Amino acid sequence: MGRRGKNKGRPISGWLVLDKPWDFGSTEAVSKIKWLFKAEKAGHAGTLDPLASGILPIALGDATKTVPYVMDGRKIYEFTVAWGQERNTDDLEGEVTSSSDTRPDKAAIEAILPQYTGVIEQVPPAFSAVKIAGERAYDMARDGEVVEIPAREVEIHRITLAGCPDADHAVFEVECGKGTYVRALARDFGRQLGCYGHISQLRRTMVAPFPEDAMVPLAELIALEEIEDDAERLAQLDAFLMPAGEALGMLPRIDVSEDQAHRIRMGNPIILRGRDAPVATDDACAFVRGALLSIGEVADGEFRPRRVFKA
Repeated sequence: MGRRGKNKGRPISGWLVLDKPWDFGSTEAVSKIKWLFKAEKAGHAGTLDPLASGILPIALGDATKTVPYVMDGRKIYEFTVAWGQERNTDDLEGEVTSSSDTRPDKAAIEAILPQYTGVIEQVPPAFSAVKIAGERAYDMARDGEVVEIPAREVEIHRITLAGCPDADHAVFEVECGKGTYVRALARDFGRQLGCYGHISQLRRTMVAPFPEDAMVPLAELIALEEIEDDAERLAQLDAFLMPAGEALGMLPRIDVSEDQAHRIRMGNPIILRGRDAPVATDDACAFVRGALLSIGEVADGEFRPRRVFKA
């Protein structure tokens, strides 16, 4: 008897802006969404720690081709630092490695924040996904190895002290670029203030270009499992998806005709005419009938497709 072909799932495409719950891993969330939507493939744009909640953009199908552009987008986090203890994971999950009875006042906290604005050098946490000689830092740390990660440049666009609910805690909001570790900010604040610190609460409220009000709670999606009719259930789930092109608002846009779209689908360049045609750029996107068709470059008066979508 011949072997049955593996069910590859539905070839749907789009972005789901998930509100990831606390104590739920990013990989676990992607797997759950892929299963719920019966999607052929899925991926996320930026890991969110298990002990963090908030926006986790998940791409399904062809939309996974736009993940790198969302990964590069700005992010906003709201987080609470608990003073008095440094932990090996820089959050509640880890073991206490240093402690202090010192507590900083509001003036002392605000005084150091300008030093963490702009392009800064940051050492990622030992328990992070950074690779060292091909191994993940968190795997090495869990095995008891001493993890030494070199500092790297990250960009902090703004950081504000939102409040101090009591002497042991301070609440912040930060808008930052790719690769920034909020847990490392808590660690470094505590060291500089001489009191130690770790993240006790963390929520991501924005991953550009997706705003907070676009988030869909995981519980709302799981509740749809009660619908027995597959077609009805999947139709209601699909209604939460945003088009793949929503992820590319930062790129120059070219609207093309059906004839031009045919050439692009064949992998051929098209000639751009008119004063509104974009100037030379490494990244631009082509749309046909309002749907994303291709990502490519503009050079010598042509749009040259690099990635083509099923528009």
